[in-house]
Amino acid sequence: MNKLTVGDLMSLEQYHKRRADFRAEVLAHKRCRQVAIGPNVTLYFEDRLTMQYQIQEMLRAERIFESEAIAEELETYNPLIPDGRNLKATMMLEYPDATERGVALRRLAGIEHAVYFEMGPIGRVAARADEDLPRSNDDKTSAVHFLRFELDDAMCAALKAGAPLAFGVDHPQYAHEAAVSGAVREALAADLD
Repeated sequence: MNKLTVGDLMSLEQYHKRRADFRAEVLAHKRCRQVAIGPNVTLYFEDRLTMQYQIQEMLRAERIFESEAIAEELETYNPLIPDGRNLKATMMLEYPDATERGVALRRLAGIEHAVYFEMGPIGRVAARADEDLPRSNDDKTSAVHFLRFELDDAMCAALKAGAPLAFGVDHPQYAHEAAVSGAVREALAADLD
């Protein structure tokens, strides 16, 4: 998948005019790009469109129009776009109550290293977490992590051919797995083109 360039972005004025329609388009697109793993973990799979939206929103919120600052946003978010050999996801630990969330984040320290995908006879592959910077320590994890699932040629072919696919978490305090099918599976397979 191609990385975003300045030429792919709308000016602040253009984005202001198109924002409502673009937002609706992206939100519809995102519905087919998420996997709930149990009651409190969701993977939001990123791609070029989701990252374009994130950058446009950052430029809008921060009123960024200087070319150097735009380049910094591109440098920050482009690594979250899959490159055709991997899947990239934002993992959210979702606990609506702040007190419950604080307890859970301490209880789930290291959960980002317990996430995997499993594909038919190929077996389990662990996610690579937070390659940009650490987001947790021995005592507590973060509510947000960035994951990369690296696929070899056989895995890419199997995913495109329809092999069974699941994502899971195998943490002592949180063990759940979710099978993936339908539109979500098709969207993830398309990331490998």
